[in-house]
Amino acid sequence: MKFSLDKFTNLATPFYYYDLSLLEANITELKKAANPEYVVHYALKANANNRILEVIKNNGIGSDCVSGNEVKKAVEVGFKSSEIAFAGVGKSDEEILVALQNDIFCFNSESGEEIKVINELAAKSGKIAQIALRINPNVHANTHKYITTGLEENKFGINLWELDSVMELLKACKNIKLLGIHFHIGSQINDLSNFKNLCTKVNEIQHWFEERNYKLEHINVGGGLGVDYHHPDENPVPDYKSYFEVFEKFLELRKNQKLHFELGRAIVAQCGSLISKVLYVKKGVNTSFVILDAGMTELIRPALYQSYHKIENISKVTSENQRYDVVGPICESSDCFGKAVMLPETIRGDLFAIRTTGAYGEVMASNYNLREKAKAIYSDELEF
Repeated sequence: MKFSLDKFTNLATPFYYYDLSLLEANITELKKAANPEYVVHYALKANANNRILEVIKNNGIGSDCVSGNEVKKAVEVGFKSSEIAFAGVGKSDEEILVALQNDIFCFNSESGEEIKVINELAAKSGKIAQIALRINPNVHANTHKYITTGLEENKFGINLWELDSVMELLKACKNIKLLGIHFHIGSQINDLSNFKNLCTKVNEIQHWFEERNYKLEHINVGGGLGVDYHHPDENPVPDYKSYFEVFEKFLELRKNQKLHFELGRAIVAQCGSLISKVLYVKKGVNTSFVILDAGMTELIRPALYQSYHKIENISKVTSENQRYDVVGPICESSDCFGKAVMLPETIRGDLFAIRTTGAYGEVMASNYNLREKAKAIYSDELEF
């Protein structure tokens, strides 16, 4: 990613920097790799920045929402209601009503209790709610335990042993139309064999429905494709071709079935960086600390998931590297972006870029310690 140091120097830090040309290039590669018959929804939970959403919407991608406010945002930005999928394990009555009022494409329903509520609210609203059953396939995603969602021990989805009772329930729900089945096994998945395992399980579950004479119009396999946090410049766009080929090869779609995807991180992660300024360099006994003006309030992933982000001193082109712990100003010991990071000799006022923050950066920001929210700056606002 190209950084305009001269332009950045005049901007108040910290701020989120978005390279919109890289975002466009990413989407171009996605569309090139995907079968034209595939339906891709963007997961708003990865980044709900208005300009990011505009670019994605203008490229004809649908939306995947996990809250009523995300549904509202998708509609406000201009995503077609007919391409909005609404997931989430705990949809409130108010959120369900928002979705019904906007005639969304589909609820990804996660339990029998939820189906009952959707049916009741749809009846009161004079609507027929279209749903897909989110099924927990008990497929391991081999990713961080906090972002694994497809095991029986996770809170998400309907377990396989519950399907008979759920299908009986649906017979009594006159304001529900079953469209298909939905899966999501986790996030930041780089081993594509996990998606192959998902395909095998989906094929088995499809057979289960066919044996009972249920015809499914669509299959939704969720998202989860990971990105390269260690080498953002070498791999700015995920390997969409190999990803989609897994489903082409191993998923047994029926005639006229539509295959849906819900990608978030893969689309937006690499287009974003968190730009921060060095407040102090503090010499310690065993290490030296670089204290930035950005903290876990701007990027919580390292504190929450112990995740890696590449950290660069963009004020120094070449210099002999030294070892630093890179931390933020928040009154928490967990407010640390990286330990023993090799960086050029750093001084107060240097600008740092924390890379691959386009997903789960700005959208998870907080005002803890009464911090003001960092602004967003876009590549087309700067002259290169």
